[in-house]
Amino acid sequence: MYPFARMIWQLYLHRKSPPLPLTGTHVSYHYCLPWDIDLWRELNNGRTLTLYDLGRIPLAGRVGLIDVLRRNRWGLTMAGASVRYRRRVRAFERVEMRSRLIGWDARFMYLEQSMWNARGECANHILYRAAVTGRAGIVPTADLLAALGQDRAVTPALPDWVCAWIGADDARPWPPMQE
Repeated sequence: MYPFARMIWQLYLHRKSPPLPLTGTHVSYHYCLPWDIDLWRELNNGRTLTLYDLGRIPLAGRVGLIDVLRRNRWGLTMAGASVRYRRRVRAFERVEMRSRLIGWDARFMYLEQSMWNARGECANHILYRAAVTGRAGIVPTADLLAALGQDRAVTPALPDWVCAWIGADDARPWPPMQE
């Protein structure tokens, strides 16, 4: 089940947090609860993706995206993700989550999120490709930036590793081959 109560709690906690610049980092803290674990008593890989919502949605609020989505009747969708798992997160362990927008291209925004344990070790890291959607499909990033009041000429360069991921994903066959 989706963690609605936890999402409401995060939105409540960060309701008065100062606005962030578009590429600012939102930091939040979360606990791995018993219903988040798998058979090996650690954070379930699928639940990890769900918990990342708890950082991403408040980030969207702090950069002004949620207001723009509501005003324009736009939606937000994930169009791809790549995750690295490196450290276990056990039941009742507290993690620090860092969420930020890395940059964008003509159609997509690229976000990264990570969870850090109490020892300062990165437990996992995700790269997301996100799109804003409207009645006609994907909203061009230029239109989104204009709605956010951002200078469209100021586009941060995407890191090489993100560009390599974009290239690899573009080379992937779609739809997948059926055998």
